[in-house]
Amino acid sequence: MIRVVLPTPLRVLARIDGEAREIALALAGPPTLAALIDALEARHPALAGTLRDPATHRRRPLIRFFAGGRDLSHAPLEAPLPPAVVAGDEPLLVVAAIAGGC
Repeated sequence: MIRVVLPTPLRVLARIDGEAREIALALAGPPTLAALIDALEARHPALAGTLRDPATHRRRPLIRFFAGGRDLSHAPLEAPLPPAVVAGDEPLLVVAAIAGGC
């Protein structure tokens, strides 16, 4: 099982209740970010389009992915996930950056 940590606004949007910060996902097929997002959107349809653009399938600019101290945000979505994430030893962190100001 792959462990995913979502930021609070996305957990609220997906109506993920409780104190659990992590979601455990089983992926069908190769363990990639694209497969992980597919599984996440299948389980929580309200998240569709929040992590990647539904037309281009590119990562949303203010969404970042981290695992094992590495920023995976610029890796292709079809790149394999790190082995520690696939093994469930480390979670994949989804971080929503904040932009704005004057």
